[in-house]
Amino acid sequence: MKKALKKTTPLLCALALLPLMAGCSHMEMGSPAAKTTATGAAAGETSQGANPALERCDRALGTMGIVEDSNSDWYRTLNEYKLGSTAPVLKLLAQQSNCFVVVERGRAMDNMMRERALADSGEMRQGSNFGKGQIVAADFTLNPQIIFSNTNAGGIGGALGGIIGGGRGRAVAGVAGSVNFKEASTILTLIDNRSGVQLAAAEGSARNTDFGLLGGVFGGRAGGALGGYTNTAEGKVICAALTDAFNNMVRAVRSYRMQTVEGGLGTGKGGLQVQPAEPKKAPAKKK
Repeated sequence: MKKALKKTTPLLCALALLPLMAGCSHMEMGSPAAKTTATGAAAGETSQGANPALERCDRALGTMGIVEDSNSDWYRTLNEYKLGSTAPVLKLLAQQSNCFVVVERGRAMDNMMRERALADSGEMRQGSNFGKGQIVAADFTLNPQIIFSNTNAGGIGGALGGIIGGGRGRAVAGVAGSVNFKEASTILTLIDNRSGVQLAAAEGSARNTDFGLLGGVFGGRAGGALGGYTNTAEGKVICAALTDAFNNMVRAVRSYRMQTVEGGLGTGKGGLQVQPAEPKKAPAKKK
């Protein structure tokens, strides 16, 4: 009985301390380790805490809605990582840059239309001012796409272990094997809504390193010193790739020159033509 009591006493003490430990936990708001390249806030043409590397415009180039292809493979991959839509990230970047005025074209638009339906039904108070003709048109559509995402690119553990050899080689291989180079590449396409013409396209990429087991190899102090590098989320590298693509697109549209086609767009009179069909011959008249 005494032996059983000795074995269970530490467990009971640990369970008793759990509520106290929970009370001592500290939630850090605005933690740098949790931030992505899309950070801060925006209100109108002003922004606070924006990424200093984000491109900015002196004046807005037009209104823009963001539309994702939710049926695409890359979008389903985002769901597997529990990352959700890229639209909130792009909306923040676009408004902070002051290059585009963002208009809602996502699920929140359902709520906008619901309010109008309530107004049409006569249930809203007088003066609610939900009359027709107030929704702003989207000049452009921004279409994002993740074309490549790798969560374990570059297996360097075995290679380093083989070069060094022996016990030290095995130790190095153990450390290097825990290193995951997370990479992402994205494409942003800007489309003119009135004509359907693609105005700009830009690629962006990002790479980061996750030393997943380094803290376990060198001890808790080493892992704590590395901070956010001990567990880098896939979402952060995708966010960085989107930021890179957005910056590249802004640089391109700053020096935008309209494409022209001889004879006008869509008339078939440009430089790439095919031989026209021969006119049909009229049937010979019977004598």
